Amino acid sequence: MSPPSSGAPSPIWHPFTQHGLGEECPLVESAQGSLLHCRDGRALIDGISSWWVVTHGHCHPPIVTAIRDQAERLDQLIFAGFTHEPAERVARGLLRLTDAHLPSPDPLAHMFFSDSGSTCVEVALKMALGYWHHRARRSGESEARHRIVVMEHSYHGDTIGTMSVGARGVFNHAYAPLLFDVTSIPYPSAGREQATLDALEAACRAPEKPAALLVEPLVLGSGGMLFYGPATLRAMAQICAAHEVLFIADEVMTGWGRTGTLFACQQAGVVPDILCTAKGLTGGSVPLAATLCRAKIFDAHLSRDRADMFFHSSSFTANPIACAAAAANIAIWESEDMAARLAAIGAGLEAHVAALAAHPAFENVRRLGTIAALDLKVGGGAGYLSEAAPGLRAFFLERGLLLRPLGNTIYVLAPYCTDAAQFDRIFAAIGEAGERFGA
Repeated sequence: MSPPSSGAPSPIWHPFTQHGLGEECPLVESAQGSLLHCRDGRALIDGISSWWVVTHGHCHPPIVTAIRDQAERLDQLIFAGFTHEPAERVARGLLRLTDAHLPSPDPLAHMFFSDSGSTCVEVALKMALGYWHHRARRSGESEARHRIVVMEHSYHGDTIGTMSVGARGVFNHAYAPLLFDVTSIPYPSAGREQATLDALEAACRAPEKPAALLVEPLVLGSGGMLFYGPATLRAMAQICAAHEVLFIADEVMTGWGRTGTLFACQQAGVVPDILCTAKGLTGGSVPLAATLCRAKIFDAHLSRDRADMFFHSSSFTANPIACAAAAANIAIWESEDMAARLAAIGAGLEAHVAALAAHPAFENVRRLGTIAALDLKVGGGAGYLSEAAPGLRAFFLERGLLLRPLGNTIYVLAPYCTDAAQFDRIFAAIGEAGERFGA
């Protein structure tokens, strides 16, 4: 990777980056709205929300103000045995939002703070296994459930636990000795939905009963922006309920409006037993995550015995500054007409998608909510390690765009402040890329 400025090369080891390719690494000095401002004078349109996190726009004033005010009041606090007002506001606000958008007689009732998508999924897995452990011990059951069912092509993070529940392949091949075994069901591609449901039913009926099903609702993000329908999601949740298998929804990417609704689960009328949220929780400004659960999960750990407590934490659990940002974001969702904003973005994307649907260089042109994706036809080597990816990334940078294809899959997942002219530039460049790189 080329150095971002004059002088010695940077000692930084960047994520998901092969430094041996010597790719350009722009130095970004500031950002506002949908634009990233580089030291060399370029302004890049952030077409992927800086890894899917920025919702309202970079440096959104209400969130920036909340961060500044909180930093001057309380910067950090141990969260074991202490609490603070920003955390209380976030917890109550999140539960208000889930009650409003995911109504249920048995609602999500408790939440646990963490700091990233990977860690909040780790928390969900530990919650699920802890639930079955304490339930088995108290009821005299012979053995606690521990098997996790996952979906083919899924991705849930890069810690050991989340790699274990993700698709096995290039992301985690080197670490295979550390990963635990899971049961995988097929991805429900169009026309194959019943095969997925049958596989889940069989897994739930197996002698070794599963503890939980973990899914990305409606969209498998890193797997290639693969979509499936609400009816399938709903049917999976119903199968889990019938067999008393916990249903975990990883809404780390799909939450906060990306699929066109606050949470993807609401399109299926599904209330998960455990819900994971991160990325857009703070509007994408600072790291924070939360794992929400039904009362029975919390109650399984409730005891006079300290050995039954939930053994998980990090030093920065519920950091006050991050919580202040999240509280400001929740206030935006409760006070502004976000549904109309998402619908307008979706309509604009639909027009662009329709225009590219007949382009000979692309296939599987698709759109869900504020996400648009298409697959570039390549002569060989499709998938995440497609040779097309580095060239596409450089091509888009030359045109003032931050787009980071997933192999030969080009996707757009922009901040909600992105305007029509900026989307026009993005899709014009995608069309041009088809001419340049398509098979």
